[in-house]
Amino acid sequence: MSNAQQAPLKIAVAGLGTVGAGVLKLLDAQASLIEQRCGRRIEVVAVSARSKGKDRGVDLSKVQWFDDPVAMAAQSGADLVVELIGGSEGPARDTVATAIETGKHVVTANKALLAVHGTEIARKAESRGLTVAFEAAVAGGIPIIKGLREGLAANAVSEIHGILNGTCNYILTEMRTTGRDFADVLADAQALGYAEADPSFDIDGVDAAHKLAILASVAFGTPVDFPSVYIEGIRQVSAVDFDYADQLGFRIKLLGIARRTDAGVEQRVHPCMVPKTAPIASVDGVFNAVVAQADFADRVLFVGRGAGSGPTASAVVADLIDIARGRSTPTFGVPADRLGAATPSPMESRRGSYYVRLMVVDRPGVIADIAAAMRDQNVSMEQFLQRGRSPGEGVPVVLTTHDTDEAAMQRALATIAASDNVLEPPRMIRIEQF
Repeated sequence: MSNAQQAPLKIAVAGLGTVGAGVLKLLDAQASLIEQRCGRRIEVVAVSARSKGKDRGVDLSKVQWFDDPVAMAAQSGADLVVELIGGSEGPARDTVATAIETGKHVVTANKALLAVHGTEIARKAESRGLTVAFEAAVAGGIPIIKGLREGLAANAVSEIHGILNGTCNYILTEMRTTGRDFADVLADAQALGYAEADPSFDIDGVDAAHKLAILASVAFGTPVDFPSVYIEGIRQVSAVDFDYADQLGFRIKLLGIARRTDAGVEQRVHPCMVPKTAPIASVDGVFNAVVAQADFADRVLFVGRGAGSGPTASAVVADLIDIARGRSTPTFGVPADRLGAATPSPMESRRGSYYVRLMVVDRPGVIADIAAAMRDQNVSMEQFLQRGRSPGEGVPVVLTTHDTDEAAMQRALATIAASDNVLEPPRMIRIEQF
């Protein structure tokens, strides 16, 4: 049978929120283009969501409705299930498992599910000759999964880092450009719809960590290892830190960083100071960016919108087109039974420079005590900044260090924090020299 005569790819969509409705709209608007590019139609035969009566801006009268997405995965007669429910457990996990058990391909945007259960899902799907595709799970409309898994397939990737959460990037950008503090900007982000009513997953770094765990698996050919990701959010970043960062030639970004080191595979999410000259420093607002360091292709930068109906739906449908064309790639770039276990590199072994902000009593000998605490841990200070004098009162002091070990830095900070001359917990941001 020629491509022109192939039967439609029948799909069932679980979850009709912003992305699910966007997928249906895109499939309808681009139907002719999609058929031209993959040689067959993509036909929606069933959908499932919590509320049947809600107006989603698309005609659902000709598709089968299921209240239960798991029943839809089992009974719809589809060739493929699109899972857009979200969450690592419950209906999302059960829907994907049922789809695979009943011989259906899966396309998902669910980073939490893949971060926690991705390796298991890949093994089950690949053992049945099925495809699990997830371009939309990481960085929205940016084709980073295909870029790593296919575009850089001939390369060994040694490092990947990026801005993986648009909410945090928006908040940090607004703090830098307006001088407002975190709580004020977060409230605005919620009013604009950039942050959820409960923003914890975003601002505490968990969302970015889910995505980083997936990227590290694809980049390094290792099982997904979310529990080994070090996670630190942006709640403690203050407006004053942006002033000092600007003086020191840095921008502040929440980054996900995965890197092969002599100690193993590093996976960490935390605020970073990066040089203003680094390409990633200029990526602002709700945009995402990912940088991959490859041995033959060298450094590759991907930038685009990391969320939203259009970009995310575009990524979902790109996966549908691949499957409609008959293209199949191992879920994480390497067959699941060949993913090579890697030793996690603990955060304590991270080596680099640091920015530290202290509020100390302005009296003789305080700075000498700070320097001694650093010296005792073999931490060398590079720069020291103090604004003004206020004898007997609190004054802010900022220092940066030369490269040192995280463990030594933490010991030095613990000593400093215990001093009666230090009025609040030290604030530390890691410096990354990209």
